[in-house]
Amino acid sequence: MALRIGFYICHCGINIAYRVRVEEVAAFARKLPNVVVARDYKFMCSDPGQEMIENDIRTHHLNRVVVASCSPRLHEKTFQAACRRAGVNPYLFQMASVREQVSWVTLDEDDATRKAKSLAAAAIQRVSRHRPLDTRTVAVHPDVMVVGGGIAGMQAALDVADSGHKVFLVEKQSTIGGHMLQFDKTFPTLDCAACIGTPKMVDVSQNANITLYSYSEVAEVNGFIGNYTVTVRRKPRYVKEGVCTGCGECAKVCPVTIPNDWDVGIGTRQAIGRAFPQAIPITFAIEKKDRAPCVAACPAGINVQGYVQLVGQGKYTEAVRLIMERLPLPGVLGRVCPHPCETYCRRAEVDAPVAIRNLKRAAADRVDLSALPLPEIVDRPEQVAIVGSGPAGLTSAYYLRLRGYRVTIFEALERLGGMLRVGIPDYRLPPEVLDREIAYLLKHGIAVKTGRRLGRDFTIEGLKAEGFAAVVLAVGAHLGLSAGIPGERDVAGVLNSVDWLRDVNLGARAAPGRNVVVIGGGNVAVDAARVARRLGSDSVTIIYRRTRQEMPAYADEIEEALAEGIDIRYLTAPARVIDREGRVAGLECLRTDLGPPDAGGRRRPVPKAGSEFVIDCDVLIPAIGQRIDLGWAIGSEAPATTSRGTLAVDPHTLQTRLPGVFAVGDAVSGPATVIEAVAAGHLAVEAIDRFLRREEISAGPGQAEAGDPAKGEWAKIPPGSRREERAHPRHLAVAERMGAFAEVDLGFDEAEARREAARCLNCGDCCECMECVRVCEAKAIDHGMQPEEIQVKVGSIILATGYDLMDPGPMRQFGYGRYPNVFTSLEFERLSNATGPTGGRILARDENGQFTRSPQSVAILHCVGSRDVNYHEYCSRVCCMYALKYSHLIKEKVGHATRVYDFYIDQRCYGKGYEEFYRRCQEEGTVFIRSKVAEITDQAESDAEAGKLVAVAEDTLSGQRLRVPVDMVVLCAAMESRRDTAEVGRVFGVNQGADGFFLEEHPKLGPLNTATDGVFLAGACQGPKDIPDTVAQASGAAAKALSLATRGMVVIPSTISWIDPDICAGCQTCIGLCPYSAIEFDERRAVSVVNEALCKGCGSCAGACPSGAAQVRHFNKGQIFAECDGIMNALKAVGI
Repeated sequence: MALRIGFYICHCGINIAYRVRVEEVAAFARKLPNVVVARDYKFMCSDPGQEMIENDIRTHHLNRVVVASCSPRLHEKTFQAACRRAGVNPYLFQMASVREQVSWVTLDEDDATRKAKSLAAAAIQRVSRHRPLDTRTVAVHPDVMVVGGGIAGMQAALDVADSGHKVFLVEKQSTIGGHMLQFDKTFPTLDCAACIGTPKMVDVSQNANITLYSYSEVAEVNGFIGNYTVTVRRKPRYVKEGVCTGCGECAKVCPVTIPNDWDVGIGTRQAIGRAFPQAIPITFAIEKKDRAPCVAACPAGINVQGYVQLVGQGKYTEAVRLIMERLPLPGVLGRVCPHPCETYCRRAEVDAPVAIRNLKRAAADRVDLSALPLPEIVDRPEQVAIVGSGPAGLTSAYYLRLRGYRVTIFEALERLGGMLRVGIPDYRLPPEVLDREIAYLLKHGIAVKTGRRLGRDFTIEGLKAEGFAAVVLAVGAHLGLSAGIPGERDVAGVLNSVDWLRDVNLGARAAPGRNVVVIGGGNVAVDAARVARRLGSDSVTIIYRRTRQEMPAYADEIEEALAEGIDIRYLTAPARVIDREGRVAGLECLRTDLGPPDAGGRRRPVPKAGSEFVIDCDVLIPAIGQRIDLGWAIGSEAPATTSRGTLAVDPHTLQTRLPGVFAVGDAVSGPATVIEAVAAGHLAVEAIDRFLRREEISAGPGQAEAGDPAKGEWAKIPPGSRREERAHPRHLAVAERMGAFAEVDLGFDEAEARREAARCLNCGDCCECMECVRVCEAKAIDHGMQPEEIQVKVGSIILATGYDLMDPGPMRQFGYGRYPNVFTSLEFERLSNATGPTGGRILARDENGQFTRSPQSVAILHCVGSRDVNYHEYCSRVCCMYALKYSHLIKEKVGHATRVYDFYIDQRCYGKGYEEFYRRCQEEGTVFIRSKVAEITDQAESDAEAGKLVAVAEDTLSGQRLRVPVDMVVLCAAMESRRDTAEVGRVFGVNQGADGFFLEEHPKLGPLNTATDGVFLAGACQGPKDIPDTVAQASGAAAKALSLATRGMVVIPSTISWIDPDICAGCQTCIGLCPYSAIEFDERRAVSVVNEALCKGCGSCAGACPSGAAQVRHFNKGQIFAECDGIMNALKAVGI
């Protein structure tokens, strides 16, 4: 069919014609190929203009139409409809934008005319390559989704629901209500915000057509107008909706206090709670971050934050119960734990780490374990043998018993405790503490057989023959290592440190000698030295090859050793033992220097030639390490061993090569800390439990992962946190220690313990102490809740995500964040609100940061961040009236004598009743100063300014420089788009405007529509606006959604992608790029295929396709190149 093109150019009144000679452009177009008719008209979009096009189509048999006018965003559909009415396929139409792209941006009339001719030629050339496309009609799902539960979201949801349609309301916060419910009063009528907002909230909660997803976010949107599939991700509340009664008993016992986000950080709340009393839903929620770094750092995974908080409340029994969920010996570890948790305590960023180990002891020492009720244990038939009763063995025995297994401990010594009993001196770990805690463990039904040594009195095979289904080898490392120096084995007076300390702990208290030298730098060496001093040795010397910084003994133990008169000689290595008549008489030593690092990363000590010297002594105690007694591990049925002389095990299950035989503690790791032995015990318990239940033991969870203690999402350290001195336990006087083994560390008194616990920053928010679980009669709390995803199908979506208030902190001149009595407008709203931190009393902070005093003078600053080229150029629209409202509330609540200074640029009191409210505030005595405040300072220049904040400004009406002293400053900060607007826009296919808010289809003619069909805007997410405007727009968006739902059908544009199967290489690149999941892979033909029902024609596939197979209908390469050819040909004809 021959091309017959009609061209029409619009004067647009004078919008186009005042720069473009439209008649000349029409005359130029008449001469172009295939143009049958070319006309100009005053208003082409008017009815006469459209009739002109329709008549010409019929009269001249046009089959292509080009209109040069305004933006296609405005009237492309108008002219396509005219074509359709006249019988021409609407896709055989092309539009040239000569208003926005020519007349509005080109000053010279000749240039503008030439440019308009070029664009007209380009459109004519392009339309010649257009092909007719068929439109599609699809059914519309009747349900609607509203995203955002503020006043806009609630209004839209109610309007839709009241029409009989189903609504899914998604709110990110734990309650609906939005900013409006944070306000005190609303202007100009001064209605209570809660009084007008809570009925809306209740209506939402009780409307049968509204399904509320609070504490939720939209994760993904698929589909197209009328048929969207939305994935909603619900965050766990850890409190069951529909079960929680909102009684608040949980909040009363919660030990964790956190900043209250609803009070914008100026108030506090408990980790479990709700935003405000009228919150909807009434269900409480628990705030959780990643587990605190102290918990993550604990090898045994003890809930450190939890028990610290309980100690702070004086709940010692509850603290001990919580500790014993992961640690069977709280009093023991409260004394001997190396506290790796303190290394990662974030309190160190403020002053010093919390004394965590001491707090564990503080709790344990205040609880009578014998009085604690025993848990109900459901017995199982399986028997488990625990060989060894050190910390790993006791841990395994206790937690296996709690799971119902019949446990028997076999111990070589006559008393339980292992190295806790015989390796740690009594002055560090009193035996009565150990006895008390072991006795409590045994009360749970654990059988004990002492004086039974593995290999001598029983064997592993024998245990299995007796019916033990599993065996745990917790035999420890009870043999000492020799120093390996000449003369060590040939003389009397050389004592094995491990053996000697065991004898002392079991009652042998004779002095080892007058002058004692201990070789080593670990805890055993320091223990041996301090024990020798207590037994009466005149001099005790420790020699160590490296410096004090490398010494592995605990720092506090080294300090105590020095205080007790022990001489520590660093950079000293033993060379040989000097004997006299077969007995130790001295130790020849060498000076050393630190050389390069060894394989373990420690700097190697290098002897200094000619540095020999002798230390006189009569006893030498090597304390350089321990090893395992493997005398029992012989024969084919013995476990395998490693090159280090330890038992070989599966690192994930601790099972040896013998089925059902597990090994834990020092027997596996070599000498390690008590807390590491406890951790190994837990790992073995998990594996044994799975083994005895006939489950795959390598498939279980093992020890729960607590995360990386060095990084995580934790609560922010409050800015300006006060430095507080770390509590230090009392110690026994040095003079009272000699000759006795009384405990040296006396611990905290109760006041010290609670004060120290209060220093905790609660990095994880909720500490999971489970006190809330204990008091909840409704059984509504579930700390195991997980996020869940729900898919819903809707026909349209209304975005009502609201706004954020700008943080004025970067505007340093106003002192926000530096001066405690500089508040944002929203913070002031919370101060004035009855549900706020002060109960509705307007108070200023005192020198301790507490709200205690009424301000006698207040400065209110307008346009903070608004109408400012450095931040936001737009007006936030509400600040002027908010400022007037605040001045009235201050006069009303604080007293009419209170001086209020209103610093404004100009008063924008538009709207019904607003100007009257302005006059009312003038009559009440508010001082209005036309000025942009330059600075808020606390530097006084007169007695009147002392102790005040001073607003430095210039009155632009009088030209005077002003310094106004006040007690409080309120910053009317800008409304700005939410911080996640870009991410939300990506999910819904909605763009941001230059101001950051969601971009509407047209600011005047389409303020509710977006570029994505079926997605509408409501409220302040589209731009700053007041409550009445927000409500009106919400109802308008609801009407848009209802119009779509009631029609039941919608026409889908045909400008979608297609993939040429003859060219497609099957790389599937397009599938991963498609934001609408509209492309599938045809396995039989090995090509990608577009699902036309889902495709939106965005062109992502066409832009990325390496073979050029993917194209967009109506935007193919031939059409684009034709448009370019038209421009080039026109430039040649009209000149540049």
